[in-house]
Amino acid sequence: MSNPLPARHLSGDLSREQRLEAIRDQAEQQRHLLVVGDPPVGAPFPQASPENGYYQIPLLKQPPWTWEIPLYFFVGGAAGAAAVIGAIADYTGANRELVRDSRWIAAAGSVISPALLISDLGRPERFLSMLRVFKPQSPMSVGVWTLLGFSTSSIATVFAAHLRDRYGPSLPLRVLENAGQAASLAFGLPFSNYTGVLIGATTVPLWNRNVGNLPLHFGASGLGAAVGLLELLGHRKSPALQALGLGAAIFETWEGIRIESRGDAYLDPLKRGASGWVARTGGALAGPVPTLLRAASLFSTEQRSQSLRKWAAWSSVIGSLVTRIGWLSAGRASARDWKLPLQRKLV
Repeated sequence: MSNPLPARHLSGDLSREQRLEAIRDQAEQQRHLLVVGDPPVGAPFPQASPENGYYQIPLLKQPPWTWEIPLYFFVGGAAGAAAVIGAIADYTGANRELVRDSRWIAAAGSVISPALLISDLGRPERFLSMLRVFKPQSPMSVGVWTLLGFSTSSIATVFAAHLRDRYGPSLPLRVLENAGQAASLAFGLPFSNYTGVLIGATTVPLWNRNVGNLPLHFGASGLGAAVGLLELLGHRKSPALQALGLGAAIFETWEGIRIESRGDAYLDPLKRGASGWVARTGGALAGPVPTLLRAASLFSTEQRSQSLRKWAAWSSVIGSLVTRIGWLSAGRASARDWKLPLQRKLV
């Protein structure tokens, strides 16, 4: 056992910040914290442990996000994935109506997303203040700049395509459309899943310990929603959309199996209580239900196949939204559990 840090070393001329820094260094290096003697004068000294907690009160604050944030996550995921689908469809010479509808979904999402974010922040100035600097080490800063780039490029693409259809092709419009589409592809891919990185970078145990899976999980959920929206707009004969929707649903099914098969305590908010019901409902609607419907559509008549794909599309869209709500609700439940942060830091 390593030597405990004498309390007398934490007093004297050391400032309060220096004492706290010494305590933090000791905890990180030795994986536990022991202090003998009297606590430093004027400094509260928490005796926290996974068994007893810290006076059995939560150590973390619950995320203060309102209803706009899960909707923002959903809209951003679907819009980003739609931009990617539209760009790839255009580059591969797919149906022009599919390209057009994909771009409009992306453009609509690029307008709704900032509105939802500003509504949650309370004032537009707070959103603008986030654009004053760019911090590569901050997921929040990278995310808001990604949102700005995605919104600008998606709207420019739709604007140029609309003018081309109305007044005929021209070199400036073609350049603007191609540049906007390339940029929306570049920004759309990270925009569809950056929210998983964003919440994974927080101290909430459930999110932080799934930081490696959340971007893929949210990305697949956004892809399923984008495919579902396009199929609800009438694109239910496209084999490519069927393949993308089936792939996203299978991934979501695997993600649900991964969560349910593990007994880690930090996953309990996804399985128990109200947050567990919401998360499981979202997972079922985004994974197994559309997987079965799409698989059945492969062996059905054309009319029945389109009907099954329509229901699969509804299930994927609703499941994607409920999945975001479930993860945010489970994150709040995880923050209220005072044991989880201590288990991670001190064990």
